[in-house]
Amino acid sequence: MSRSPQSWTLPWRGLGLSSNLSASDQPHPYRLLQEDPELFDFVEYSAPLSLAETKEHASLFPEMYRNREVVPVLFHPVHLNLYGPELESSEALADLDAHAREVGSPWVGNDVGWWHAGGQALPGYLYICPPLTNEGLQDCAAHALHVQAGLSVPLALENPSVLARRGDMHVLDFMARLQGRTGLPLLIDMGHLLSYQLAAELPLDAGFEGFPFDRVIELHIAGGVVTRRGPRRFYVDDHTQPVREELFLMLEKVLPRCTSLRAVTFEGDGHPPEVAMLTLQRLRQLVPLEEREPLTLTPVETPPPPLGNVSRPWELFDLGYGARRPVVADDVEGSQEETSFRLAVVAEQLDRDFPISRLLLAGTREGLLTFTASSEFRELFQGLGRSLGQTFMAFARRYLREQPDDGMAAAVSFETFLPSVMQRPVVPPKPGEVGLVEAVRVGTFPADLSELIYAARALRRHLTGRAWAGGMLEVSGLEALAQTARRTVARPWRFAVRQKRTGGLEVQTVPPRLTDVLRSLSQGPVPEKDIAPAHLAEALGRGLVRRG
Repeated sequence: MSRSPQSWTLPWRGLGLSSNLSASDQPHPYRLLQEDPELFDFVEYSAPLSLAETKEHASLFPEMYRNREVVPVLFHPVHLNLYGPELESSEALADLDAHAREVGSPWVGNDVGWWHAGGQALPGYLYICPPLTNEGLQDCAAHALHVQAGLSVPLALENPSVLARRGDMHVLDFMARLQGRTGLPLLIDMGHLLSYQLAAELPLDAGFEGFPFDRVIELHIAGGVVTRRGPRRFYVDDHTQPVREELFLMLEKVLPRCTSLRAVTFEGDGHPPEVAMLTLQRLRQLVPLEEREPLTLTPVETPPPPLGNVSRPWELFDLGYGARRPVVADDVEGSQEETSFRLAVVAEQLDRDFPISRLLLAGTREGLLTFTASSEFRELFQGLGRSLGQTFMAFARRYLREQPDDGMAAAVSFETFLPSVMQRPVVPPKPGEVGLVEAVRVGTFPADLSELIYAARALRRHLTGRAWAGGMLEVSGLEALAQTARRTVARPWRFAVRQKRTGGLEVQTVPPRLTDVLRSLSQGPVPEKDIAPAHLAEALGRGLVRRG
């Protein structure tokens, strides 16, 4: 049953800054406003659909909620499928609506893409873009109208980021037709638009004429990187990067055309505060501090059509992750670039918890493709409740059964065992005592991996440096790592492990002179006088211990 009212009244929001609602992330929106109260007008945040889940995991939510009357918010969930093989559940849409109403978000915006399957987000939230065809349009309209039927605020449709050209429609033509079929307002992302113009080898303003800019209520601008593959150029969305000049130019051209505009959002996730301030000050010149009359929108009562999946989204999934080779109709160069980006995201996520196993089993493009084309990877998105890391370990165990390797097996077993070490409690030291740092634990393993851990870090530095200088990653150097793994010695080995602020665990090899110190501290704090001053100084310098 539709929740849509007879009309929507959308307030003017002005200039906004996005946030992932972590108090440790940069930039911290409310600290920026303390320095300059007129720097921006609202906060747009990304979070799960469920308000309860958001409150549990988003450390900045309480501050955002307290300030929402002074600093309004927009909810930009990006956990919401507007394409893909399955419609959102009624429970998910009820969560979304309750969340938006609780925080007072006058609309919610989301990229038109396939974000998750089987309860699992695609790695890095790197969604699958629909094909820009009539079939893709039909499937996206079914998704959008299904979502809007469960919402009491309007859903703003955001143009997707595009790396591979699939279909004969311009992305603005696709969005215009989607708006026409659904009656929903639009959100135009400058970087996503640039990604299409480059992928299609078109001018920056191609497709502007005839596009319904009067249906656009929000604009996004963010950082990204332009890379080359032969004669082609590709734009990759990466909010941690500086905003490119092309995007400022496009924004200046688009702004006067958007007569129904309500908000401009700078997606500055990861920018240091002083850098974010520079960008916001520049944007403030384009979006001055002012008030505008509310905008009234009348929803179109269109019943959601059934989802036919006529665009075959799982085939695009297989193409994106390398389980299917591209053909001419798939845009071979663009598909290769898309797959490379997806593989890089998978590698980055695996490296947080399995930096050695990943290099040994999937250190090359071919190795990563073997993983992403595996049955284990596909099962990740079939509702089994596994994480990406658990899926990789299942893949690794099967690989080792088929191709036994003692060195690799020891590394895989170690990185599987490592999280259990962090579950051990740490007692804080009292005055006059020394204890382990809160984020540090000490463990013992029956194989000495100290040389392998050192080799993995040294090889990463070496290969990265050569890649910068030579223009390519020389992965044949990974054979040295395999050699090191094969000569692992079976004997008790003591190590330290630290929880990194950015996620994942960092193993530190321990020299023999500190072994006894850490072994005693793993049982609890000890008096400072019981530790040799030189050993204490070294342990403090390594950040492994603390004084009470």
